[in-house]
Amino acid sequence: MSFGSRQSAKSNAEYIQNLIRNGHESVLEHAVWSFAIAGVSRAFTHQLVRHRVGFAFSQLSQQYHDESDARFVRPAGIERVPGAATAWEKAIKEASSAYKMILKSFEIADEATSLRSQKEMMRALRSAARSVLPNATETAIIVTANARALRHFFKLRGGIVGDAEMRCVAAALLELLRSEAPALFLDFSIEEQIDGLPLVIHNPIT
Repeated sequence: MSFGSRQSAKSNAEYIQNLIRNGHESVLEHAVWSFAIAGVSRAFTHQLVRHRVGFAFSQLSQQYHDESDARFVRPAGIERVPGAATAWEKAIKEASSAYKMILKSFEIADEATSLRSQKEMMRALRSAARSVLPNATETAIIVTANARALRHFFKLRGGIVGDAEMRCVAAALLELLRSEAPALFLDFSIEEQIDGLPLVIHNPIT
């Protein structure tokens, strides 16, 4: 109804730009995407899930998933700080070892123990074991969000220089979205910084 002979002769892109320029972004909530994000740290997802309005999340559960072979996300640039990488590697190895030792303590002493009791015991042990895993533990998460919420996310998180992982994920998501809906994200760009990592830049429409 916003187009036609009785309305101004604007293209879809011009119409969206006008909405964004005037702050009428509630219309953008009708455009929705779902993403599968893997290979990220739980430190990253702890920040991501703080975005509640316009977002929905389903994350891999450490309570049910065996993390004995878990991988860990190494913070970008840590190798440039003397001693930091060594300390990080040591902490990761100790945490991984502790996790496996806690799970090893699970032994069925009595064959008469019910299957339900065994499952409850294993769940309790996994809950105890996961408590020693660091924020660097790799995880996977399904994210559904609308265009307005994503725009807010890019403005708030994409340009944080000190959070390399957040910057990289934000840039990757923006690349996907710009290819599918360029008009909705026309006022965002990606620039490579001196550290070689991307940074999302917001260029307000005037």
